[in-house]
Amino acid sequence: MNYLPKSLITLLSILWFAAASVQAGTRPNIIFLLADDQCTYSVGCYGNQDVKTPQMDRLGHDGVIFDKHYNTTAICMASRASIMTGMYEYKTGTNFSHGNMKAETWKKSYPVLLRQSGYLTAFAGKFGFVVEGQGLCENDFDVWGGGPGQTHYQTAKNKSMATYAKDYPHSTRAYGAFGQDVIKRAVKEGKPFSLSISFKAPHRPVTPDPKFDHVYAGKTFTKPANFGREFAGHLSEQSKRGRQYTRFSEWKYDTDYDGVMAKYHQQIYAIDVSLGMLRDELDRQGVADNTVIIYTSDNGFLCGSHGYGSKVLPLEESSRVPLMIYDPRRKTSGKKLRCRALTGNIDFAPTLLELAGLPVPENMDGKSLVPLLANPAGDIRDHMVLINVWGETATHCLTTLTQKSKYTYWWYGGDGMTPAEELFDTANDPLELKNLANNPEHSVTLKRMRKKYDAELAVWKKQAVPYNDYQRYGTLFDRNTAWSAKEKMAGAPKSARKKRRQRK
Repeated sequence: MNYLPKSLITLLSILWFAAASVQAGTRPNIIFLLADDQCTYSVGCYGNQDVKTPQMDRLGHDGVIFDKHYNTTAICMASRASIMTGMYEYKTGTNFSHGNMKAETWKKSYPVLLRQSGYLTAFAGKFGFVVEGQGLCENDFDVWGGGPGQTHYQTAKNKSMATYAKDYPHSTRAYGAFGQDVIKRAVKEGKPFSLSISFKAPHRPVTPDPKFDHVYAGKTFTKPANFGREFAGHLSEQSKRGRQYTRFSEWKYDTDYDGVMAKYHQQIYAIDVSLGMLRDELDRQGVADNTVIIYTSDNGFLCGSHGYGSKVLPLEESSRVPLMIYDPRRKTSGKKLRCRALTGNIDFAPTLLELAGLPVPENMDGKSLVPLLANPAGDIRDHMVLINVWGETATHCLTTLTQKSKYTYWWYGGDGMTPAEELFDTANDPLELKNLANNPEHSVTLKRMRKKYDAELAVWKKQAVPYNDYQRYGTLFDRNTAWSAKEKMAGAPKSARKKRRQRK
């Protein structure tokens, strides 16, 4: 008996599902928009009355606004790898100072699978990681506007986007124009399209489009209720190591909050304009009613909360981000609905595949968000984890969270520090002002969250890739292993230190 190769069987299965979806007329176009370093309180529909985000607010009100959406790793390279593959970082093996993605991992990413099924695929902006032997994978897209590293705000400096530089010298609106061209091409060719745009904004260096200098000129912004160092006393000493702590002053949140936030929000305003450009083009081409739009960010931004800057930490401002999804085919559309289900960046790949009528590979950790579009009051999981294994060693940690609680174990015990626990009631204390780990009244919750933590760490130990320095965290993050047994392995291996030096 002749047997077909497993890879061929997989491809035939994908094509069969795609054909079935086409016949049923359910294959939508998909637009996935990703900001860089955008926090939830930068968007009007998340409660900030100081900002102007009319298109983002419109998108949220047309579709579903997700209030408990997190990035499982709050730093760009690892987050983007998780978005593309639907897997936690310890399975993608991808992050700064750790290493690049393996080709076999990339082969199961959503752009590759969608293209194999007949979608016209396009990517523009910051790709965010490298695939071994393939670089940025530009040959895996039908239309390419991406770039290496952090890319540039000056459109002309981005090689793949240079043709847009004359009319759109700032890259944010150039990406909107790129998207318009992709929509027109797909309609002309009669293909469903998957358009992924990763805006550089509002990532530093601070470079807002001067076209919008007037939007926040002289504006005074309301500070969040947990702004400043006086709200950091209950947080672990480990979290105060590294750049997140020093950037509160270095980036002038403490001395020029209004000036800093005006530029931050101005950069986001340009994204809002680009979103409007895309929706206008969908209307012109007559495909708006069959196009799903997803808007989110690769991680949040602390912006002075608790006296911190930047991201990385598992705090709400850096790990929780905006997510709005509009599927015009749903009966729930246009009803200004919100969803409090616990969701994460690992959910995007499964979601896009289900939208396209494709099977979700078993290796993916995420859950499809499609059921929540039909029923925003539903749930898809009990808990999930947040990961940081980048930067200052003391800040490396594993966090388990549910809809109501967040538990972090700070394992590092060097430099005079003691391993610590944090437990927050995020349902009633979203600003994380009270650490309940040592409060006897919350001992039952602490015990329950520890159990979830231990169970997730057991999965890490079993499924972490055997390369790029992920295995040792199975021991480092273990609550039941003493610091004395971890101390020798706490420092980064020579190979990792070498990679870090090369990156700097």
